[in-house]
Amino acid sequence: MITQETIILEDSNAVNPNQENPDLETSNSAVVFYSANAIQLATFLGGPLIGGYLMRDNYRTLGEKQQGKQALWWGIAATILVFGGLLALPSTVSERIPNYILPAIFAGVIRWIVEVKQGAVLRQHKEQNLAFYSNWRAAGLALLSACMIALTVFFTVFLWSNDPAYEAYQTQLETFTQNEQETLVFYDDLYTKTREELLRELNLFVLPKWEENVALAQQAGQVENFPAELQEHQKNLLKYSELRMKAFKLFRRAIEEDTEQYSEEIEKIHLEIGEVLEQLK
Repeated sequence: MITQETIILEDSNAVNPNQENPDLETSNSAVVFYSANAIQLATFLGGPLIGGYLMRDNYRTLGEKQQGKQALWWGIAATILVFGGLLALPSTVSERIPNYILPAIFAGVIRWIVEVKQGAVLRQHKEQNLAFYSNWRAAGLALLSACMIALTVFFTVFLWSNDPAYEAYQTQLETFTQNEQETLVFYDDLYTKTREELLRELNLFVLPKWEENVALAQQAGQVENFPAELQEHQKNLLKYSELRMKAFKLFRRAIEEDTEQYSEEIEKIHLEIGEVLEQLK
């Protein structure tokens, strides 16, 4: 699953293979980086994997592909190590760890690493009033990362069981996951498509897919002999789906009205989504 997620993240971002010289890159107004704040926020929402991925993207923009690969693999290794360790802990211990503790630690560590490894370049870029990717883009990729990790952990824990109810639940979630992966590409499209194209995508594809996901999450709890230990997961899955719907509807309103007045509300919803994803892990 980690490998699949990495591939999805790789595909979600275009790369310029001709970038070689950092000095030339930072002087080019067309060059765009992820800021330290964006990487910190993304790591808080999505874990060390997305932090490593965004650092890798900055390195690739600078033409430093080897350092980029190292950053991504460190993110993957940290993700496997941390969540593997949590799975190995007795439930009486893991349940006592507040949900915000690990994300806060990840975010603090990645912020320090970014400052050490890329801080000078990012500060120079900012001083020249050059462009950075918005926090929406970073948050969108982070929440995709978090959800895929959550589903990986869920399937690892629960699908060891031979209970037919688990298999039925998994079958319903397969369509849910496919819908999710296909629609979250919208966060990349925000920077490549026109307003008309974005509205068409939201109305004809994204929102219908999340309406379907809400229905799937509701139906998942109606599986015959539904195990008690899955009930909380199903409730959080439904809440997550409804929050996604709410966020995408606000995006549609913002695009229709050509305004940024909903940005604070969208950010708040994204933080709620991050909290629910922590519950789904």
